[in-house]
Amino acid sequence: MNILLVSSYLPYPLFSGGHIRLYNLIKLLSEKHKITLVCEKRNYQRDKDIDEINKYCEKIIIFDRKTQWGFGNIVKTGFSVSPFLIVGHTIPAMKSALQELFKKEYFDLIHVETSYVIQNLPKTMIPIVLVEHNVEYLVYKRFADKAFLLLKPFLYLDVLKLKTWEEKKWRKAAKLVAVSETEKKIMEKKRKDVVIVPNGVDITKFKIHPDSIGTKFKIDREKRILFIGEFKWVQNIDAIEFILKEIWPKLQSELIPTMNGKGIKLWVVGRKIPDMVRKLTSDKSIIFDENAPKETEVIYQQSDILLSPIRVGGGTSYKILESMASGVPVVTTVLGNAIEAKEDSEIVIAKTSDEFVQSIKKLLEDKKIYETIAKNARKLVEEKYDWRKIVERLEAVYGSVT
Repeated sequence: MNILLVSSYLPYPLFSGGHIRLYNLIKLLSEKHKITLVCEKRNYQRDKDIDEINKYCEKIIIFDRKTQWGFGNIVKTGFSVSPFLIVGHTIPAMKSALQELFKKEYFDLIHVETSYVIQNLPKTMIPIVLVEHNVEYLVYKRFADKAFLLLKPFLYLDVLKLKTWEEKKWRKAAKLVAVSETEKKIMEKKRKDVVIVPNGVDITKFKIHPDSIGTKFKIDREKRILFIGEFKWVQNIDAIEFILKEIWPKLQSELIPTMNGKGIKLWVVGRKIPDMVRKLTSDKSIIFDENAPKETEVIYQQSDILLSPIRVGGGTSYKILESMASGVPVVTTVLGNAIEAKEDSEIVIAKTSDEFVQSIKKLLEDKKIYETIAKNARKLVEEKYDWRKIVERLEAVYGSVT
């Protein structure tokens, strides 16, 4: 197939889940199909990043990303029927370029990565596959819920505009794709044929090393509990606040006396960790690390447990898949288990801070339980979440509209 892929971002470097997803899809799709990528580029991205994606594309057409929170966008939104997110991603030059492209080249389908760039498409009869990572109006509503009282009416109006926009685009696409059951259930209120194409993991990059579990249970070895994430997302801010305020102090008081001097650390990894997060604690056993190894697989190799108390948001978390592929047990919430892994067999589920503490203690103290969950989780991602299997599912969606 000759596929036109329109995206709100250039998927390299691999700084976020969206980048990881689109990069791997393009890489594997290019083995059988021709890909033309039209996307926005952030100011931190360089020619070498474009070159990395260009390895897998027939052509790349790039437009500079506008500053979303610029004064111009805010003013335009106030006088527009379009929501703030759409105003910020509306690029007339992209629409013009696509009009010219359609005159010169035939495409079997258009894959649009998120609805907030679909307004840049000219009118066309080419079938559109719309892939949504989130239900954006719910993300913005959570932001509005926490805003100053005087701002709330304006923000809620924008949420309503965004909801109307998203639902309209969901209905019009030839095929609508969600990444998890959470988003699918919401989308199905507007159309019944929503398809799930979940996130995946590179099982050759993230893997269990033969001696890793034995090494982790050496008596004198320090234990590391990992929290990793992008701190621009509200769900990660909420999770780390929950950890620092409620989970970690209880874990310290209950577990440290029984650790016999081995030591335990909370390793908080991410770019641009906010000061408001750092100020929540002065505990010396907590490491805030903005300079962890760039090779994410190395981070998991140096960790004992992934702590991921997701309480807001949706989608399939890459860190959970990567941790499971690496043989690092995951302790999360019901919401965090979007892949529906088996509780206490492939993943550990907790609801309260006390349950999180007890779950962590059990994993650190019982090698058999630790090893069982590590091996079962690895088997699950191999069977269902290898990127090659994900691409096969996406190709089936393509086949249904061509």
